[in-house]
Amino acid sequence: MSQSVSAGDLLNRFSQQRILVVGDIMLDWFIWGSVSRISPEAPVPVVEVQEEDRYPGGAANVARNLTPFGSKIELAGLYGKDPNGALLTATLENNGIGSDLCLEVEKFQTITKTRVVARHQQVVRIDREKRFQLDPVKEAVLIENIAKVLPNIDGMIIEDYGKGLITPRLVEALIKEARKHKIVITVDPKPGNPISWKGVTTVKPNRPEAFACAGKVDIHRDEGVPPLEDEPLLEVGKILREKWESDQVLLTLGEQGMLLFSADEEPFLIPALAKEVFDVSGAGDTAIALYTLSLCAGLDAHSAARISNLASSIVVGKLGTSPIEKDELAALL
Repeated sequence: MSQSVSAGDLLNRFSQQRILVVGDIMLDWFIWGSVSRISPEAPVPVVEVQEEDRYPGGAANVARNLTPFGSKIELAGLYGKDPNGALLTATLENNGIGSDLCLEVEKFQTITKTRVVARHQQVVRIDREKRFQLDPVKEAVLIENIAKVLPNIDGMIIEDYGKGLITPRLVEALIKEARKHKIVITVDPKPGNPISWKGVTTVKPNRPEAFACAGKVDIHRDEGVPPLEDEPLLEVGKILREKWESDQVLLTLGEQGMLLFSADEEPFLIPALAKEVFDVSGAGDTAIALYTLSLCAGLDAHSAARISNLASSIVVGKLGTSPIEKDELAALL
């Protein structure tokens, strides 16, 4: 770390932070099994189910990545008045995630992603979701409820998965209220959503999202060009920081690490650390969660990105959307 902070001191700071996550919340349903034969009905594997697990997904998985550190976590989003909505709220409670700001919506289908995994390989993913536009009355209620808790919040993460909750009107209201209290605001954007992120601290797209948001073609994708020598990538980072007028843009680049763009500074590369990758599910959620937590704990953007990179290197070595544990990060620090 570029700042002189001991691991113990940093983890203690983490436990004192109060973080709000706003975004598209989902239920992650994992079906674990084994495969020993091919179906006689079609050329597909027959999975013999051995175990099932349910976890917070989407924006709720970002919140889940913060809970191991003892931070106070609030979550704002939508779920349906359906069986999976009841399962989701129970799952949030079991994971210590506050859901008082979440709205139950009558005609909304709780977003559920079911993954069938056999022999450490994902066989199929089944998505249950319908894009939904929150009506102005409920949106106003959500904004009002969030505004009430902001005086007691250190950081806000906005997670846009493109399911309909994150609108320009909602974002404008949240940023306006958050800036009154000098709250750290980080964003995981979705290309195609015409939102001005002006006034936020950091926007964190991955490489495909970055090129899509900048309206550029990624001519070097999958070619392994070193990030600091990849002129189109460097141009995209500069374009996005100026477009969004954020303090930083943090590009996550998979096996190439992360690239941080800040005003009046050269791009800063944090090389990837993962030695073995089992599953990238949720790695982006871990990255923005630990980056935000680090900023709120007083680290500069470079140090926060390093911590985020450390955490991501751990979770990609796990199967499923498993969060980083406190002792795992402590060992690396």
